[in-house]
Amino acid sequence: MNLGKMGQAAQLAAFELATTATAVKNTALAIIADELEANQVAILAANKQDIDAAIASGMSEALIDRLLLNEARISAIASDVRNVINLQDPVGAELDSRVLENGMRLSRRRVPLGVVGVIYEARPNVTIDIAALCLKTGNASILRGGRETFHSNMALVKVIQAALAKAGLPAASVQYIELPDREYVSQLLKLDQYVDMIIPRGGAGLHQMCKENSTIPVIIGGFGISHMYVDDSADLSRSLDVVENAKVQRPSACNSLDTLLVNEKISAAFLSRLVERMNKAKVTLVADDAAFSLLEGKASFLRKAEAGDFDTEWLSYTLGVKVVADVDEAIFHMRKHNASHSDSILTNNLQAAERFVNAAGSAAVYVNASTRFTDGAQFGLGAEVAVSTQKLHARGPMGLEELTSYKWVGVADYLSRS
Repeated sequence: MNLGKMGQAAQLAAFELATTATAVKNTALAIIADELEANQVAILAANKQDIDAAIASGMSEALIDRLLLNEARISAIASDVRNVINLQDPVGAELDSRVLENGMRLSRRRVPLGVVGVIYEARPNVTIDIAALCLKTGNASILRGGRETFHSNMALVKVIQAALAKAGLPAASVQYIELPDREYVSQLLKLDQYVDMIIPRGGAGLHQMCKENSTIPVIIGGFGISHMYVDDSADLSRSLDVVENAKVQRPSACNSLDTLLVNEKISAAFLSRLVERMNKAKVTLVADDAAFSLLEGKASFLRKAEAGDFDTEWLSYTLGVKVVADVDEAIFHMRKHNASHSDSILTNNLQAAERFVNAAGSAAVYVNASTRFTDGAQFGLGAEVAVSTQKLHARGPMGLEELTSYKWVGVADYLSRS
């Protein structure tokens, strides 16, 4: 596999996509959605190969859940693609416009980034999400999924490229690095002659490797410890539902709850009620000393927190629990333990809510809501290419606008600078 030739082909495809009409791009997306449903049997057969291999290797249930495709998930993926069709194409939109004193009309116009390289792990749906968003925004993409999703991704890319051909767009608009060797990741990170942006989707190790080795700008995201603080003014009954949703609905997701911070004034009452739900869901509680003393003898799955536990993105049925004095101690804990993704406060105190929202350094902050809402579809962005946790260019779910840049456009009447 020659990544140089792949990059060159992607760049040529990006040049064509940059001037492709929205109607043509939407037609390609519609065909992708139709082909996903039409090729469901083949896709599920390929996914079964990956699932069987994952089970044989001893992969955790949470990671297998991230890898799994079924009829409902394929239908949801196709629906997400159709949602992207209905979203406004940002390419060509003017961000602002003004007339200068010399008579020139100056504006900023949205343009595609060019070629986007995405490195991701056990999430085959990401293949479709990236392809859909990049196509809509006129970007070509080079994808590299994990070896654990190889058969699933190959089946999905086959569907995408067949759809591109039917729509009359270049197959190189979406390319996949088929070989699992890490050497190809290293090559991709140095392909700055052709690739304009790298987006890693995975654990902290992947993001660190990309930051340290890439000669291409990298969007960092997806990793971060998600916290929820239960204030002493919170409605405890309703808070139980939100905490349970944030932890249990899909624990393998990056926006699932990692650490629960509970105000000491209501800690005994709240944790005694929460533990029943966590026992039922078979959630292991990893507690600090204060929380442990309240949970001991009540929690079916409990251990004391050790060094590094509150810095762990669990991605499983595990929840860190800590008792804090107030909102300020909760914020201090969050700052110390990588609160950069999604964090929430449950409170009926407006002052505490504002304090939390303003002080939290997270890409998404919630008041009286689950962290599970951090998602492109939930935000009305359509699918997402990643959740960015850095502070430059894009933050939170990256939808269509985050896959564009802009150029300055000056229009005048044969104007020369004096």
